[in-house]
Amino acid sequence: MNHKDAAAAKCGWLDQWIETMDELARLKKQVHPMVDAVIEEQRGRQIRIGNRWLTDWASCNYLGLDLDEDVQASIGELVGRWGTHPSWSRLIGTPRPYVDIEEQLTELLGCEDVLCMPTITHIHMSVLPVLSGDGTIFLDSRAHKTIYDGAMLAAGRGTRVVRFRHNDPQHLEQLLRQTKGAGPRVIAMDGINSMTGNAPDLAAFSSLASRHDGLLYVDDAHGFGVIGERGAGEHCPYGARGNSVFRHQGVNYDNAVLVGGLSKSYSSLLAFLALPTRLKEALKVLAPPYLYSGPSPVASLATVLAGLEVNRRRGEVLRAEVWRKTGRVLDALRTLEIRTPNESGFPIIEIPLGHHEDIDAAGHFLFERGIYVTMAAFPLVPKSEVGVRVQVTAANTDAEVDHLIEVLDEMRHRFPMQMPHNVSGSTALATTPPISTQAVCGSN
Repeated sequence: MNHKDAAAAKCGWLDQWIETMDELARLKKQVHPMVDAVIEEQRGRQIRIGNRWLTDWASCNYLGLDLDEDVQASIGELVGRWGTHPSWSRLIGTPRPYVDIEEQLTELLGCEDVLCMPTITHIHMSVLPVLSGDGTIFLDSRAHKTIYDGAMLAAGRGTRVVRFRHNDPQHLEQLLRQTKGAGPRVIAMDGINSMTGNAPDLAAFSSLASRHDGLLYVDDAHGFGVIGERGAGEHCPYGARGNSVFRHQGVNYDNAVLVGGLSKSYSSLLAFLALPTRLKEALKVLAPPYLYSGPSPVASLATVLAGLEVNRRRGEVLRAEVWRKTGRVLDALRTLEIRTPNESGFPIIEIPLGHHEDIDAAGHFLFERGIYVTMAAFPLVPKSEVGVRVQVTAANTDAEVDHLIEVLDEMRHRFPMQMPHNVSGSTALATTPPISTQAVCGSN
């Protein structure tokens, strides 16, 4: 092989990678208005890009706390006491607001203890390798990319990674029986899926973890704050208190670690693990973000504390509003015979296109009609699921919902859309059981 042939062979992987990323790269190269956009201004859920105002359906601020006056007013006092950002790593010194937050989250979640770190990505990249050691991570095939990256970092340090079919406890049990070897066994997966809005049968996976001496590791970035414990006092099928998927499905924390974040429902830069106290103390010296990273900005700590108070006083009303408005959109999709994989009523509504090649044109169409959404392009999702993701928040108005439904009606006449597998006259939410009983079929 001459030098030219050798160089071509070495570049083969690059050509293959570029081909795989072509659809996403094309959107970026053409400066698609809904990819890497600069948002100049925000008024409620209206945003301005250039000289165009659009309704924001890409925000994950489900409870609308980013716009809540009580939350916004909380920042000044705490910044006055602590400055904008104490630069200690937490191992050197923990600002008291961190302790208050961890104590309040422990009570809210009903777990043994809580440890906060700046982001969920920090947690996956630092904690998963510690938990798995020289053992095995059993990874849901559609676990969020940040969980996958944490697993790959663990693999580089000696962990074996075995993938099981998405939300398939039978396949996982088969792999657990077949996979031999010493060391920890970690089952890593999402709670509420970041594309479909559906939840796994958590009890089945918890049972497997218990029977096979494993640890269930669940990232519920989207569920925390929205879904919670069931009971007579709930205002809607999301449940009460927003204390996450374990409490919503009535599953205990035995053999489990829950990972959640405050960046979505609570609109603040902070994340947490619900975990045993012994593990918390170990991670204080084993997880690099606790040792070396600076803390979250004081403004974020203030808005978390204020958000927790708003949740206690008004959280049920906010969740009921999100449920109602999400229901309007899901009902409309059924009426329009547009498919969504959302079976739960959770405010993540993925709308796949009939032809994945239409993603560019469909995005431009929505932008021109004043609708801003999350673009789901290949390879971020399989080609059969390429489309757009709509996220409903308490701060979206009914007039904005009306406009969204009107534009989706126009969209189905312009672009081929996937039809529901079973089109009927019933409404989506009238017949959909609570999230906790969903049979999921099916990324922070």
